[in-house]
Parts: sequence; C-alpha cells; structure tokens
Amino acid sequence: MRRLGQALGRALMAFPEGPLVVFLRGELGAGKTTLVSGIVSGAGVTGLVRSPTYTLIEPYETSSKRIFHLDLYRLIDPQEVEPLGLRDLLTRDTVLLIEWPEKGGDSIAPADLEIFIEYRDGGEGRELIVHPRSRAGEALVAGLRLS
Repeated sequence: MRRLGQALGRALMAFPEGPLVVFLRGELGAGKTTLVSGIVSGAGVTGLVRSPTYTLIEPYETSSKRIFHLDLYRLIDPQEVEPLGLRDLLTRDTVLLIEWPEKGGDSIAPADLEIFIEYRDGGEGRELIVHPRSRAGEALVAGLRLS
C-alpha cells in the first residue's frame, strides 16, 4: 500500500498545476491512511504522517505543492465541512486527499481521482480500484502508469 502511494506521490509531483482532489474509499482499517503516508512520502515530504481522524485535516508542504489530508469519518453532518475552508484551499498548487468523502456530501469538490480499497475474498490482501473522474484524473493515472 505504501509503495503504491509513493508511486502516486511521485506522479502528483510531476502533475501540472492543480488543484487536484482524490477520494479514498474503503472500510475502517483498509489502508487509506497508509496509502496517504506513501503519497506524502513519494511527494518528498519527510517526517511523520499523522492521521487526521480527530483533527480532520493535516497539511503537508512540498517544494511545489500543498497537500491536505482530510479524514471526514467523524462528521455527523455535511455542513461540518464548511468551517474547514476547503474552497479556499483549492488553488493551483493544492492536492486534497479525502478519506470518507461521502460524509462531506455536496460540501466538497468533486473528485478528479477516486481510489477504492477493498479486502479480497477470504481477507487475504487488498485490491485497489482506481477511477479517474476528470481529465486531470486521467492524466494522473497515465503518470502513475509511467512510474
């Protein structure tokens, strides 16, 4: 999961101007935060990657991009997203990695890329399904294939 995330992080860094929104979907414990840890590492961020389960959002800076990791699991109402100021974060150098995007409803920007993490039958390993949802998402997947 981490190695795939690192490849995705490298592809993100090669990606032209954003913003870029990535939805991460999967059951509790499926590996969403581990994938994000790899993405942030692959983008060149060193140090600890914290889960934003309680803080809702964790920022990371690279040489050319700002990455925001959001975990919306604890939200009860989609209106709770508004105080996070996500619209203000959507600048050309921003990547939003959003766990549990369904909790944000229509209050969050649509995904450019959607990643589903599912347990395989019998619980042996996981399967990732990647769906580009925009031209930007398609370009990111193409960059991922190259790396």
